[in-house]
Amino acid sequence: MPDRPPRVKVCGLTRPGDAAVAVAAGAAYLGVVFAGGPRSVTAAGAAAVRSAAGGVPVFGVYGEQSVEEILRSRDAAGLAGAQLHGPYRREEAARLRGEGLLVWRVVRIATPDDLDTLAGAALDADAVLVEPRVPRAAGGAGVALDLAVAREARSRLAGVTMVLAGGLRPDTVGEAVALVRPDVVDVSSGVEHLPGIKDPEKIARFMEAVCGHSAIS
Repeated sequence: MPDRPPRVKVCGLTRPGDAAVAVAAGAAYLGVVFAGGPRSVTAAGAAAVRSAAGGVPVFGVYGEQSVEEILRSRDAAGLAGAQLHGPYRREEAARLRGEGLLVWRVVRIATPDDLDTLAGAALDADAVLVEPRVPRAAGGAGVALDLAVAREARSRLAGVTMVLAGGLRPDTVGEAVALVRPDVVDVSSGVEHLPGIKDPEKIARFMEAVCGHSAIS
């Protein structure tokens, strides 16, 4: 059971000002989306977010891009990590790590059987991100993962850095942290007032909720 609050990643950033707010609030990681959808950014937009990050690592979120495309966006935007949605193989994750990127592999869960893929995802990854599988959506789409399933995922990822994502909000993240004990929580829509436009008050409340509930035993 961790003795410190989970780290927080604020994802889906599209504006440098929002990145600066997230960093000032205590975010340990930031994320920009290349996988499509309303929060998608260009390499130039990602570079602007990274410039505002003050040294906090910025992850690119990828869905169908090749390893070469990921590395080009890394070089263009100065990114520190790659969050791999989609059918990326272990060998591709290993190559990206060999190129100096932090790699988070994503497991999307719709049924308990999907938990069986966690062990494989942990290979050649710096962390495994667990989120719900939502039909016709590339990410969690603001839908929360059942906490009993998330707890089982935590158990199966013992010794592995676990990132919990999907539907987390200032009013729900405390319970999730207390029950699941992830190493990192990842939030996007839960701290927005429009897609890609973050709400500073919600970011502050989210950080307070994570820290306030992390010591519950």
